Parts: sequence; C-alpha cells; structure tokens
Amino acid sequence: MVSPSTKTSPVPARRMSSDERREQIVAAAIAIFGARGYEGTTTDDVARAAGVSQPYVVRLFGSKESLFLAALAASSDALMAAFRDALADQASDRELPQRIGDAYIQLVSVRGLHQTLSHAWLLGSHPVIGPAARTIFADVWQFFREEVGFSADEASTFLAQGMLINVMIGMRLVDDYDTDARIAELMQTCFPSKLPQILDVAPRADEPW
Repeated sequence: MVSPSTKTSPVPARRMSSDERREQIVAAAIAIFGARGYEGTTTDDVARAAGVSQPYVVRLFGSKESLFLAALAASSDALMAAFRDALADQASDRELPQRIGDAYIQLVSVRGLHQTLSHAWLLGSHPVIGPAARTIFADVWQFFREEVGFSADEASTFLAQGMLINVMIGMRLVDDYDTDARIAELMQTCFPSKLPQILDVAPRADEPW
C-alpha cells in the first residue's frame, strides 16, 4: 500500500502552444492537399487529420487558400533546407548531384510534400497560388544555377528527374513494383540507392493520404 507521503499524482499532459498546433495543422494540410489536391480538399478534411476542430483551422488560417499557401510555403522551405544541407555536406564522399538527389528522395518521408508542390505547379491560373508557385519554381532554378553551379542543361535535367519522381509517387506506382516488371525497372532506375526506403515509406493506393 502506498503511503500518502509517497503517493504521486499523474502529470497532466502539456498543452500544445499555438505555434505547435499550427505546425501540426500544416503537416496535416501537406498530407491531405498532397493526396487530394487543392479542389478536392476542405478545411474540415485537414481539421480531422490534425485532430482539431474546423473552426479552429479557420480561425488560424482564415481560408482554404491561406491554408494551402501555408502548406506550400512549408513544403518549399523543407525542400530548400534539404538542398542546402546537401550542398554544405562537404564531408560526404558522394558527388554533389547525388547528395542533392538523395536529399530530394529523403523528403518522401514527409507525407504529401512532393505532391503538394506538384499540385501548386498545376494551379498557375489561380490568382494567388499561381504567382506563389511560380516564385518557388524560379527560386529552385536559381538555386541550381547560382548556388550549386549547374549549367542550364544540368539544372533542366535535374528538375525533369524531380518531376518524374513526383509523378511516380503521386501515381503510387510502388503498389505495382512486385507485379509489373516495367514498374520495377523504372523504380530501380530512378532510385538506385534509395529503393528500399521508397518501398517502405511511399504512399500506397489504399492509403487515404
């Protein structure tokens, strides 16, 4: 029997700060927008995924448009941070293009990031999202040309490979890896050193996001 002097009370769970809650909602928004696109997603979808109320999401972000812009900005920030970390990794024995490519593939673990970016590229006619997407895309190009030092052809090739990876993840081709030799060859070609990771973390067709 525990005496009153030694009995302990349960420690109350720490209440999340508004910044932490905002990050939680943005992470859910990246996952949901990535899977369903801008038009196919509602603030209620994101609220349910984040475990908060829909009015709370609206109070923090104001509108679905603003929520998408926040998800897009967070995705872009994560992308550029990963690229710059790879660029700064002088101790690695891998060549710079491989380091940057591996960093891009590593971001598959952030559910929906590649697809949120892809959806933004398709919203060029949107009066607010379109300009934001074009700026991000131009910033990526500038990074490859000025910070990495790629030629225009090298930068173009790298971006094309990135778009192919986005398509593969968005189509959830990982589902067909074991049953379709064409898909297996494609994935082995695109992910020569990261294939086990991709097979483990890439979204599946039966997953909601």
